[in-house]
Amino acid sequence: MNQKTRRLTAVAMLCALAFVASFCKIPIVLWLKYEPKDVIIAMGGFLMGPVTGVIISGVAALLELPFSETGAVGMAMNFIASAAFVVPAALLYKKRRSLRFAAIGLVSGALIATGVMLLWNYFLTPLYMGYPREAVAELLIPFFLPFNLLKTGLNTALTLLLYKPAVTALRRAKLMPTDVSAQAPTKTERLGAYLLAALLLLTCILAALALRGIL
Repeated sequence: MNQKTRRLTAVAMLCALAFVASFCKIPIVLWLKYEPKDVIIAMGGFLMGPVTGVIISGVAALLELPFSETGAVGMAMNFIASAAFVVPAALLYKKRRSLRFAAIGLVSGALIATGVMLLWNYFLTPLYMGYPREAVAELLIPFFLPFNLLKTGLNTALTLLLYKPAVTALRRAKLMPTDVSAQAPTKTERLGAYLLAALLLLTCILAALALRGIL
């Protein structure tokens, strides 16, 4: 299997995994649900660059369309949300392939995606939910903002925890070459990444329980 075929196979596998992950929905607040597909897409962006991240985002959103209750508008929202998170993260990681820049990129992507989705929620949610725009505007801060922060926070934490094992598995399957450009993380960087991931996971779990009225 040549390098191009391996790359295409890896991209196809990540698209399929992202599609499957889109069915793992966890209700958070209102009709908003968390799904872990952006973790898979972020890994693809880290492995093969931001353009590949956009491609996987688009393919996954398109594959979801026949099963979506929100139609083409929901597909567009899914694509925008994934791309807004993955592209900044992959761009920063591409600049310097280190654990530190992976963490910085993911946090940057989380903040950018949260801001982008607030804007698109305002414009597109009325189209597929049938809500007046004024009603949607009243939901932005108390519901959409914490939900998107929670969603991107979980994606950041899970990507930090799962990226290394995923890369190792792909290399053992001979779907990805050894990345000689990546910098081996120091013990301090690994500890910092794991602590950040643990803090984000704990914060997001508490936030999800609060949004659901359990806490």
